[in-house]
Amino acid sequence: MAEWMKTSLIDIVKLIGGGTPKTTKSEYWGGNINWLSVKDFNNENRYVYSTEKTITEEGLNNSSTKLLQKNDIIISARGTVGELAMIPYPMAFNQSCYGIRAVKGVDSTFLYYLIKNSVKKIKLITHGSVFDTITRETFANIDVEIPDIKTQQSIANVLSNIDDKIEINQRINNNLEQQAQALYENIFCIPSDIDTKHISLSDLMDYAGGSQPPASEFVFSERDGYIRFVQIRDYDTDSHITYIPDSPKNKLCEEHDIMIARYGASLGRICFGINGAYNVALAKVFPKKSFFREFLRCYLSSRTFYEGINNKGGRSAQAGFNQSDINSFEIDFPADETIVKNFECTVAPMFEQRLQLKKENQHLASLRDTLLPKLMSGELDVSDLDI
Repeated sequence: MAEWMKTSLIDIVKLIGGGTPKTTKSEYWGGNINWLSVKDFNNENRYVYSTEKTITEEGLNNSSTKLLQKNDIIISARGTVGELAMIPYPMAFNQSCYGIRAVKGVDSTFLYYLIKNSVKKIKLITHGSVFDTITRETFANIDVEIPDIKTQQSIANVLSNIDDKIEINQRINNNLEQQAQALYENIFCIPSDIDTKHISLSDLMDYAGGSQPPASEFVFSERDGYIRFVQIRDYDTDSHITYIPDSPKNKLCEEHDIMIARYGASLGRICFGINGAYNVALAKVFPKKSFFREFLRCYLSSRTFYEGINNKGGRSAQAGFNQSDINSFEIDFPADETIVKNFECTVAPMFEQRLQLKKENQHLASLRDTLLPKLMSGELDVSDLDI
């Protein structure tokens, strides 16, 4: 195997600072240039394709923001540091992030994985008295080793092929979810000749909030007598898996269950796919009949429910929704429940496929995260792999 070159991370990157156009200038906002902030890429995805906000050419030219190019990298540098993504096409970004561009002789995709492998080190040496902050000095204090460009590309290909498969599965899952939602809306929301009855959401389901053991009981690896502790963030990433003592006090959820986020910015989000004991920020749905499950999953995933639960006088986001909130939702439900049974028969297999793809992605992500440090250290040679 060729010798790897020892260097500092700062010596193989060009750091680019971002900025924010004046928010008082309406002509700077709402254009066709994506403008990144950390909320747009705080997940496990390699690429970030869209942003919450966009700016105009005038906003770009009259501010300190810069335009990143295809295959540049963005990293969150203030507050929540170390979130990372690649750029698939030109995007601007704010001052809480750094743009990172590979220097000549360094493959951009390899650099992304090299930095991903260094994130723990980066977090340990952040600066700032109030907020953790990444600076140029942070990059200067990270020592790395890099192989020749051909080996870089071979390593990048192995890891990116795994991430590409994860992304394909995510797209399939998104498509399946959209199909189920479209079918739900076509059958139950568009005016038709179906006879309906006006009922409360509470006539179809109950729910139960989770439990919150003290943090002193948390452990971060599997052990006998412990169970996975399910938190909202776990539905986005496996990077913070936590375990708690198995106890009768725990509230348990299974992968098929419909879980609703109860608090804050995630209020009303619908989750699934993890077995464990769920915390107080989540509520588990109990359909009153088994064949109500996919109807409820679609209804609770609808804009009607999401906007409704987020508009309960501003109270729900902080205090969490309660039974009176659930009672306040009224539904025109088919008088003939056979219609709902048939919907369940059609949509349940689509959900099962989503669940299996989600599991496959968890396996792929685990494989990638196992290979990453070994490939980046040279411990494992690409030629030794059979995947």
